[in-house]
Amino acid sequence: MRIFDVPLAELRKRRSIKWSRWEPDVLPMFVAEMDVHLVPELREKLTQLLVDGDTGYPEQPDYQEAYAAFAADVWGQRLDAASMEIVCDTMTGLRELVLTVTKPGDAVVINPPIYPPFRETVSATGRRTVEVPIAAGRLDLDALETAFERERPAAYLLCSPHNPNGIVHTAKELTRVMEAANRHGVVVISDEIHAPISGAKHTPITEVPGGERALIVTSASKAFNLAAIKAALIVPGAEATDVVTGLSGYVHESASYFGVAANATALNVGRDWLAQLRVEVEEHKKHFAAELSRHLPQLAWQPMAGTYLAWLDCAPLGLEHPGRHFHEVGRVRFNFGADFAPEASQHVRVNLATSKELITEGVRRMAASLPN
Repeated sequence: MRIFDVPLAELRKRRSIKWSRWEPDVLPMFVAEMDVHLVPELREKLTQLLVDGDTGYPEQPDYQEAYAAFAADVWGQRLDAASMEIVCDTMTGLRELVLTVTKPGDAVVINPPIYPPFRETVSATGRRTVEVPIAAGRLDLDALETAFERERPAAYLLCSPHNPNGIVHTAKELTRVMEAANRHGVVVISDEIHAPISGAKHTPITEVPGGERALIVTSASKAFNLAAIKAALIVPGAEATDVVTGLSGYVHESASYFGVAANATALNVGRDWLAQLRVEVEEHKKHFAAELSRHLPQLAWQPMAGTYLAWLDCAPLGLEHPGRHFHEVGRVRFNFGADFAPEASQHVRVNLATSKELITEGVRRMAASLPN
């Protein structure tokens, strides 16, 4: 059975954001939820916890140890499970780290187009946003160095792999990032929640020279579709453990026992499932590209190595607001590009973590919505 072959009638019963936010006739291809059959052992684990009445607070380091084992197998990392901190989710971890390593008014660097909560976290914590846009599809390392020198930021929020455009940063790029950051005293905080999907293509920021001063915020939730069962990890580099010990003593209380158990179980027993997911995601990217070529040849899109998302430039279609048009006329919903960067209003972010049939239907609706 293919992981993404979930019948539409079954999907329509779901009440999470993806399948309940918009009108019933709208095909949702926006928020980063996956239309998957869960890891069977994971369902069994959660069921057994309920049967046993094991529904209290988390205590044991199961998640930390599971992530350390997973990272060792996939990326060759040698992590100290005892140095990690559990948090509710990745954005909670990101926010808590910003509060810890910066002061109100400090500059924080981001790379638009970027996952919207990055920008919101900087503004909500009273810090000043410094934007260094993605250039020609990659990190602009020269501009990043210039921003570090001129703006004197306290922190740099890296998205790795990058959301929304699926860039997997190379070890060479990340080495230059750390060289510049360490030279200018900038703390690098890397959101690596999409990394398990990219597998060995991904390089953890702490594994490049100088990365021992960086911090990773991550979770198994994106790769295994566990957003409903919250738990994430802060993973410090070898020389950044003091940052974790400086966090509020209540940070770890925000994760649930079920979240810890689910994420740990997924990392421990879901390796084969995840390998199959990667295969199917790559097939879906190729299928999406082929469907665009067939039905919307005006649009050029090349699959990227990271994530199951597609960052699609719709400017050639001549629409005033492509995302709104596809929703209101085509009855297919994507994320609006302007949410990731104001200047990206002609882009949409497409979630390809669904069946090939629904990807085909999504492109069909896009094409059918255009004037003849």
